[in-house]
Amino acid sequence: MKTTKRTKIIFNVILSIISIIWMSPIFFVFLNVFKTKQEYNLGSLWAMPQGNYLLENIKTLVSNRVLQSLMVTLIYALSGAILAVIIAMFSAYALTHLRIKQKFFWFIMIYCGTIFPFQVYLIPIFKAYQKIGLYNTRIGMIIFYCAICIPYSMFVFRNFFLGIDRELCESARIEGASEFKILTRIFLPMSTAPVAIVFLSQFTWCWNDLMFGLTFTKSEETRPIMASLSMIGGGNPPALFVACIATSLPTLILFFILNGKFQTGFAYMSK
Repeated sequence: MKTTKRTKIIFNVILSIISIIWMSPIFFVFLNVFKTKQEYNLGSLWAMPQGNYLLENIKTLVSNRVLQSLMVTLIYALSGAILAVIIAMFSAYALTHLRIKQKFFWFIMIYCGTIFPFQVYLIPIFKAYQKIGLYNTRIGMIIFYCAICIPYSMFVFRNFFLGIDRELCESARIEGASEFKILTRIFLPMSTAPVAIVFLSQFTWCWNDLMFGLTFTKSEETRPIMASLSMIGGGNPPALFVACIATSLPTLILFFILNGKFQTGFAYMSK
């Protein structure tokens, strides 16, 4: 009994130390968003701010059109994640409960999108986008984010749909239900957990993307937020800290909204 209590105390102390180390950069960011650029550069990093210059730092971000990049990235992430979830669900249903030839071949063909490093796609897609006029366009970015999210999403839904009894589908077909109704009326209500975790993971990936945002866009109207932040540089660190906090809010809000389904859905990601 004493050993158990002692072990719990040791684990709690270790976890507390790790938590403090993990949270210290966040405290550092919140501490410096109220400073001016001069105060940050000339003073101590951990010194308390001498005033409240948060509004001025926000105005700096507005002048750099960061808010516009936030809205554009929200469109990219929502469109890419939603379209990927819809297409992946149709694909997974077809590969698990429809009578099509060479199911495993088509599964491998789609899943190959996650096998190769993403850097492999840069040059071919860049040249293709230039030829067909999708380079530096919002529709081009939406199409790309949707396509890049489909393979992993399909993999998760396929694993989940394989666990649904085929007799359930056969009974629905006997009752006259179409394949679309079976998917939307039976499979979709049963798949809220994997839908939540897939949507959250793919939204977060699209939101945090830097490499493709820099490669496939060149104007402020189409550039996503991470690429825009990289253009600001380190000239005004307090304003950059404010931007980092602003860019973290959408994913945090979405996580807390879907938190009830997160742990259940995470089990399907690891299968």
